[in-house]
Amino acid sequence: MLRTRHREASLFHTCLELKLPLVIDNTNPTLNDRKRYILPAKKVGYKAIGYYFSSKISQALKRNILRMGKECIPEAGVRATSSRLVIPSYDEGFDELYYVKIDEKGNFVIEKWRDDIT
Repeated sequence: MLRTRHREASLFHTCLELKLPLVIDNTNPTLNDRKRYILPAKKVGYKAIGYYFSSKISQALKRNILRMGKECIPEAGVRATSSRLVIPSYDEGFDELYYVKIDEKGNFVIEKWRDDIT
């Protein structure tokens, strides 16, 4: 539905104006990527809750191969995003942070944030 950053921004700001609950389901590897959501949301009273998905590049590439069609991202794109990753911190304005990993059975495991995350 969104397909462009412009449409995403329009929907995001509409949700903020109308005080609608929202989730940003997007890879936001850098401080600036996250700041475009956190600052406006905090300004109008939203809580910022972040989930850091731990993933080694080799594991991410293996999972990516299993994707179909447009869901499969070119390897260069996966590597480029990984190289830009800045681990989130409370200093960015998050009210809550969680660490998410995938266990040996492929299930997501959510843990409370620790500053020693790598």
